[in-house]
Amino acid sequence: MPVRGWIEVSDTFCKGCELCVEACPQDVLQINLDHLTSKGYHPVYLFKDGCTGCGICAVVCPEAALTVFREIPARRAQVPA
Repeated sequence: MPVRGWIEVSDTFCKGCELCVEACPQDVLQINLDHLTSKGYHPVYLFKDGCTGCGICAVVCPEAALTVFREIPARRAQVPA
């Protein structure tokens, strides 16, 4: 089972600069043109499945507007031989 990730975007800090969109190796981020923040920006959002929680988006974000989460599948218990 592959690693599954997701992000939370802070509407307070995201300015829609698209640095995270361009840096995402999975191409799962885009600007939400249907939503404006209280400051008048279009924030980024996770628009499809495929995020692995690699964290590259959070690293390149100049406003620290992204929080990345990663769910790692549980290991199978090894049965002694």
